[in-house]
Amino acid sequence: MTRPERALILGAGQGSRLLPMTQQLPKCLLDLSGRSMLEWQLRGLFECGVQEAVVVTGFREDLVCEALTRITPRGMVVRTLFNPFYKLADNLASCWMARAEFDRPCLILNGDTLFEPEIARRLLSAPPAPITVTIDRKPQFDDDDMKVQTKDGRLCAIGKTLPADIVDGESIGFLRFDVEGGAMFVQELERNMRTPEGPGLWYLSAIHRLAQAGAHIGVASIEGLEWGELDFPADLAYVRELAGGWQGGNGRNAAQPQPTSVQTA
Repeated sequence: MTRPERALILGAGQGSRLLPMTQQLPKCLLDLSGRSMLEWQLRGLFECGVQEAVVVTGFREDLVCEALTRITPRGMVVRTLFNPFYKLADNLASCWMARAEFDRPCLILNGDTLFEPEIARRLLSAPPAPITVTIDRKPQFDDDDMKVQTKDGRLCAIGKTLPADIVDGESIGFLRFDVEGGAMFVQELERNMRTPEGPGLWYLSAIHRLAQAGAHIGVASIEGLEWGELDFPADLAYVRELAGGWQGGNGRNAAQPQPTSVQTA
């Protein structure tokens, strides 16, 4: 399998559950121990060999583009893709707008997922599969967790409302696609966007339908590794503490930013 060198970062939303902190600042730019979520993500991806990132923007695109000129790691190519429907649609629509990016192996990363680079390494080195979903496991799961059911290393179901008795993990919002998987995903996106409810869906609902239809969707366990999701004010303290622990010169995010231009679309 060809190793993905492109990542799609879904960062169009405002992060309304974090108001008033996100009144004028996208949550991907909130400070996490001296770096924004977006900077931590770009550094982590580039350290693992991902040389290109496409950031789907929406709320305050101007601030994101300006930040990218300062935080892009040296040698990394970053483009932006503006989603003008970010106020009306969920992230399935962002993926649909970026469907042309799946013409080669690709990663998808939620714009609110903080991860240590070893997580990306595990995803990139997972056994070949058209689509691979990173999952974590814990004793119990919250209502807002994106829960999963797996069997024999394959995804059977994914969603926030899965019955508790079938849940054995949660998605952290980080996926890998090969060319075949990307084509399947785009086809499902196209089908969904032609339905009345499609624009309001999460993109992982498309992954769920593919899994239910029998598509081979692998899972990569990242148990024991550090990550966090930034949805609520209570999450902010945790991800800041997590990022602060990575500032001690441990080499986890060694890629250095450089002044650069940003391509917009």
